[in-house]
Amino acid sequence: MERKRFISTIAAVTLLPSLFLAACKDAAKKDSAAAEKQTYTCPMHPQVIQEKPGTCPVCGMDLVPFDKNNKELSLTLGESQIALGNITTLVVGQGALSSFKQLNGRLVTDPEKTTVISSRVQGRIEALYVKETGVKINKGQPLYKIYSEQLAALQQEYLLTAAQARQFPDDARFQQIEKAARQKLVLYDQSDAQIKQLLQSQRVSPYVTYPATESGVVAELSVTEGQYVSEGGAVMRLEGYHQLWVEADVYPAEAQTVAVGQKVKVVVAGWENDPQTMTVQFINPAFQSGSQLMQLRGTVPNPDNRWQPGLQANVLLPVKSTGNVLSLPVDAVIRDGKGAHVWLDTGAGKFEPRRVTTGIENFDAVEITKGLEDGDKVVVTGAYLLYSEYMLKKGADPMAAMGK
Repeated sequence: MERKRFISTIAAVTLLPSLFLAACKDAAKKDSAAAEKQTYTCPMHPQVIQEKPGTCPVCGMDLVPFDKNNKELSLTLGESQIALGNITTLVVGQGALSSFKQLNGRLVTDPEKTTVISSRVQGRIEALYVKETGVKINKGQPLYKIYSEQLAALQQEYLLTAAQARQFPDDARFQQIEKAARQKLVLYDQSDAQIKQLLQSQRVSPYVTYPATESGVVAELSVTEGQYVSEGGAVMRLEGYHQLWVEADVYPAEAQTVAVGQKVKVVVAGWENDPQTMTVQFINPAFQSGSQLMQLRGTVPNPDNRWQPGLQANVLLPVKSTGNVLSLPVDAVIRDGKGAHVWLDTGAGKFEPRRVTTGIENFDAVEITKGLEDGDKVVVTGAYLLYSEYMLKKGADPMAAMGK
């Protein structure tokens, strides 16, 4: 009995290593099969991951394969991929950086370029040659014809005094009377050519056509044909748009950082790539009615009348300047709820994400206070393409892969 028990024990001990090795081999095969199992994700929604082909439950796009076991932070791209993605780099270095505060503003008509056309005589508008607003007017262009009995009386008076002056050329008194009558016609906008024509024809006409004294665009019509107007009554208003005012709203605390004569940048909506430089000409010392806002004003040129009054314009007010800082173009920094990062070119087509901390920022650049050093080669265009490529290939956010 003891002999049988001894033999069974020896057999069990002998077979145990073989069974252990077999179990290890089976486990290794299972791990290898699990590692080789392909996973799939959505190009637009990388949070969608499954172990078989299909479509995205969010957007319906076909899922694409990716390697979830690849834990490398870097991406490797070929020369054609870099060229196609327009990936460019910049070696960062220290320099000065200014911060701007954005003020809400608008373009308005410059009153100095506004002309009111008024009637120089009392009478009836016989003909109106411009009958709608928005029409461009050139200087000297006929605007309206007026019937005026008062003008006819002045013309008759001048013909009589001119005849007396010719009949008595040596009488200074008649000469002075003739000059006074002529001056009255001049004050009623009668040109030398019109007065000369009156003398030649010897015919009085109660009708007179008035030309535009300035060029501009008709902004308002105050009369219609057949309407009587008084002397000095408004006929129309012309506005010139080749120069415009920029008015911006300023809080009292911000007003302390700007002064008359200071130069600021103006960005017109739709022309963000063409900022204008404006000199502050006036700061209203009183609040606007019904608000706690002050107002600053300046002028900007308007070549070819490409801008219209009423367009939104942002005024960039410099509020802080820092020297010897590392800065990057704004588009080089990718931000999300987890923080900010940039992409470094580490050579041989490899790109690696780097967590950074940002500081002051302006319209074009952002300060990097932590994460970069002088001489680092940073991607400035195509950073979002690298971010998307990483999400697609790795199936994870690079910020999460970098850790805290």
